[in-house]
Amino acid sequence: MKDGFLKAAALSPALRVADCAYNVRQITDALHKAAARGVKLAVFPEFCLTGYTCGDLFLQRTLQTGALDALSTLLDETKALDVVTLVGLPLLVHGKLYNCAAVLCHGRILGLVPKTYLPNYGEFYEKRQFTSGSTEVELVEVCGQQVPFGTSLLFRCRQMPSFVLGVEICEDLWSALPPSTFHALAGATVIANLSASDETVGKAEYRRALVSNQSARLLCGYLYASAGHGESTQDMVFAGHDLIAENGTILSENAPFDGGCAETEIDCQRMEAERARNTSFELSGEGYQTVEFDLEPAETTLTRWIDPAPFVPGDPKRRAERCELILKMQADGLAKRLEHAHAKTAVIGISGGLDSCLALLVAVRAMKQLGRPARDVLAVTMPCFGTTKRTRSNAEILCDELQVSFKEIDIANTVHSHFADIGQDESVLDVTFENGQARVRTLELMDTANRTGGLVVGTGDLSELALGWATYNGDHMSMYGVNAGVPKTLVRHLVRYEADIAATDALRTVLLDILDTPVSPELLPAKDGEIAQKTEDLVGPYELHDFYLYQVLRFGFGPAKIFRLAKTAFAGRPEYPDSVLYKWLRNFYWRFFAQQFKRSCLPDGPKVGSVTLSPRGDWRMPSDAAAALWLAELEQLFPHKG
Repeated sequence: MKDGFLKAAALSPALRVADCAYNVRQITDALHKAAARGVKLAVFPEFCLTGYTCGDLFLQRTLQTGALDALSTLLDETKALDVVTLVGLPLLVHGKLYNCAAVLCHGRILGLVPKTYLPNYGEFYEKRQFTSGSTEVELVEVCGQQVPFGTSLLFRCRQMPSFVLGVEICEDLWSALPPSTFHALAGATVIANLSASDETVGKAEYRRALVSNQSARLLCGYLYASAGHGESTQDMVFAGHDLIAENGTILSENAPFDGGCAETEIDCQRMEAERARNTSFELSGEGYQTVEFDLEPAETTLTRWIDPAPFVPGDPKRRAERCELILKMQADGLAKRLEHAHAKTAVIGISGGLDSCLALLVAVRAMKQLGRPARDVLAVTMPCFGTTKRTRSNAEILCDELQVSFKEIDIANTVHSHFADIGQDESVLDVTFENGQARVRTLELMDTANRTGGLVVGTGDLSELALGWATYNGDHMSMYGVNAGVPKTLVRHLVRYEADIAATDALRTVLLDILDTPVSPELLPAKDGEIAQKTEDLVGPYELHDFYLYQVLRFGFGPAKIFRLAKTAFAGRPEYPDSVLYKWLRNFYWRFFAQQFKRSCLPDGPKVGSVTLSPRGDWRMPSDAAAALWLAELEQLFPHKG
């Protein structure tokens, strides 16, 4: 439960039709095992106490009473269990029979939620026995307890207020306007669906999409527990297809006929964060009653997949599709800007490194889209004190293979002159020594663009913008920044994708060598012809920073939770012990806050993902905001290491 994580399970134990005593034993056994695994929310199928396929037996008082006796037994069993449990049963209220979900906790019935939409088509005929539930909530006596009964019920955990439960039953989800829509707008972050969805060809895919899409639309966690083995096969077959989704992603699934259950952790805080940033999600709890309950606070062991590379799809096919889409987005954005500005050239500072390589590839695509020759791209290499033979050679080979215009401007003399102007001692390899070169390069590019009637295409990526790893008014500035929305971990895959589809072996070879070259601004003198300045040695591994960046901007998580997520995501990586994760997380926050002034005056650039730092769109913060609260939270994790 710590950090908003709720361990939840959708379970479909085998049953016997109309054998309530047997069914409650099966449910109790599954429930005890789930509780031992740390499950705090257990959802069982529709009519799990009786079986869904009882037909007109539902109208028999004996079955109704048997269901209540089973419910009473289950209440006794749950007294000592720290689990919210949902089971389905028929319930007679005011002479009418309802298809209900009972919500139980610590031996108490928190509420009874009747089914709203009763299917009466195809193989279903629920209106033959049951009445549709009402939004009006009233008190009814069940098992000696006064219990709220109605569809407009929510259930909130006192110890974790971000866990608010709403309930619907099977067909409710398949309707045009599911009750879960209103539950979510009333504040429910988790929806439980007790279902008895029979299996037919193609239905599993549709069911999976339905659950996934509803969780995305409602920005919620969604549990779907479906009836399985033991139901009557007279007319239908039930597969026990259990699903748990969160904001459009299936987190856990028990495939049809596999047995077992779906179990994982739902991040309730993430759902709150999603809703807080989505101004179209307008809460309205009119007519709802909220029942509060208690759960013992516990630190949930995370078993759900925490992606260490959240910007990069793990599946090769999806990754290739993503890369092609991003390259098209970048190229289209640049093409529009070149067209609008009537630019004769696209001027790019080419270093032989990853970022400038990607910008050049994008520029060539943009010219092709405009029906213009690749030579309208002017690549300028500007060697100086730190330039190595490897990067200089790669830059030239790349430009030759892409058939762009190429120019070399040795900036050493200009830098010497500039240092003399400002009194810089060239033996002092300080920030002035480095930034002076970067600013001279930008000067050369800007004036070259003016002379050729072109635009300077920026090469800096999203990760560098987050860390402020750019020289202010140096490589920080351009006329259009095509990489501004692309994190470094994704830059690598975009270049690799271009290598995979390269038109020539020579182009593929040079792209792969650029990928193999250490990331460096090459602003310090080379040592024995090799790169002396490796960026990741100075600012930290980009895979860590991109992970931190995603959690900070996408969800607004705090340092303590991000550190916990990082420990799970990078578990088993010996190079990333807790001390290293902490070191670079602290460094990330310090740099992120200190370098905002650079992000406040960025050039235009296309947004390509859900995380961006555009000051005109997704991210705005004052340049003089203090990082004290965030660093203090980290200090609590590792006292005296700050």
